[in-house]
Amino acid sequence: MATPYTPKSILITGAAGFIASHVAIRIAKKYPDYKIVVLDKLDYCSNLKNLLPVSSSPNFKFVKGDIASADLVNFILVTENIDTIMHFAAQTHVDNSFGNSFEFTKNNIYGTHVLLEACRNTGQIKRFIHVSTDEVYGETDEDAVVGNHEASQLLPTNPYAATKAGAEMLVMAYGRSYGLPVITTRGNNVYGPNQFPEKLIPKFILLAMKGEPLPIHGDGSNVRSYLYCEDVAEAFEVILHRGEVGHVYNIGTKKERTVMDVAKDICKIFNLEAEKAIKFVDNRPFNDQRYFLDDEKLKGLGWSERTYWEEGLKKTVEWYVANSDYWGDVSGALLPHPKAGMMPGHEGPQDTNGMLAQFITQNQAKTLAAPPASEHGAKTVENGAQVYTNGTVH
Repeated sequence: MATPYTPKSILITGAAGFIASHVAIRIAKKYPDYKIVVLDKLDYCSNLKNLLPVSSSPNFKFVKGDIASADLVNFILVTENIDTIMHFAAQTHVDNSFGNSFEFTKNNIYGTHVLLEACRNTGQIKRFIHVSTDEVYGETDEDAVVGNHEASQLLPTNPYAATKAGAEMLVMAYGRSYGLPVITTRGNNVYGPNQFPEKLIPKFILLAMKGEPLPIHGDGSNVRSYLYCEDVAEAFEVILHRGEVGHVYNIGTKKERTVMDVAKDICKIFNLEAEKAIKFVDNRPFNDQRYFLDDEKLKGLGWSERTYWEEGLKKTVEWYVANSDYWGDVSGALLPHPKAGMMPGHEGPQDTNGMLAQFITQNQAKTLAAPPASEHGAKTVENGAQVYTNGTVH
């Protein structure tokens, strides 16, 4: 096992989103000596409210900006003395990738490349944790009893998975060519509070709350594995401190359930008759039947799944019932086949100014000053990049 690693200043990309917000909150609260800097452009599936639990923490800073801005990324790495990157920022919804694939290439491949090049330029990064997905492995045989292990071939079947696999190749190349200390993770599906309702579980919960049909692609036999968000946040905490440079870690569970099983479990919680509540709709252009991971390597670092499905689903339902208006109007996301253009607020949450007012304690805002020219290429910062730290805009 690698020597335990202790970061000092961590850049977490995409942490106003679902999984990364849980990771950022966990680390910021548990390790007050670590500086946590979040970079997020506040896309439609991000929400500043996800970070409210740590918004006033002295070790936390939020920067609104795009990972595709090389000058901004270089500037942050240098001025914040970043030694660790946890790269979550990505376009992740498979349905959207079929109709908006160029955005996935731009965000997932080009954005990752910008980060890697900034790391090479500055030469100060001691850990680069790249967050990928189980979908890069492609479809697992229905009768397979052993899951994909970290050395399995990558065979993505949809544009989203292909861009994540492409990003992985860049990460691996920078590790080998430039000695960048990279670690890659590939995870099963994650669910829990705060997730934007384009994904299956929150979508079904909100539809069940409205008494509307639960749309199932195809015949509902597709198999998925689900991990509760807090268990996944703990996995990233373990990988951050104990993961070995150059290695890949699956974050998974061997407990599988079909999409039909998920729908029936949600119907049961809401006392709905599944036969009446479930509606079958056209399948995706290609819908992988199964993703199955071998999770033994991560268990070897001391991590294990803690939250049983019944408990995690109950917590998730309770959260959405108590926070039904959290995302505002999400009617476009609740359609059987949502498209990117139907999503609210491509520039961020609908009430961005209101969100910022909640997020900071002083109702002031000014643009982050452009950095001076430097040998690292950080000459200008994109217009509109803003920093929010300890309750104040800088």
